[in-house]
Amino acid sequence: MEITNAIIDQLAVLSKLQFKENERESIREDLSKIIAFVDKIEELDTEGVEPLVHINKEINVLRDDEVKETITQAQALKNAPSKDSDYFKISTVLRK
Repeated sequence: MEITNAIIDQLAVLSKLQFKENERESIREDLSKIIAFVDKIEELDTEGVEPLVHINKEINVLRDDEVKETITQAQALKNAPSKDSDYFKISTVLRK
């Protein structure tokens, strides 16, 4: 697969990055190496090989959930700097 400027531009848009012209060649080389590595891995015979889900066989020991009320809604909102009846009010976090 040939890495073109269009592919690099598309990756820049998707990753919300900006690449300078002098960085494009370095990025092109890195992407070519990554694709060559993936192509090499695809040559392996993986028939009968179970997918690796966890790197080790350790299992988390978790406690059972216990439903209990530790703080009321009124207590939670009591010291809030800004609230609207039942909710905390915060400034806008995400913008278009």
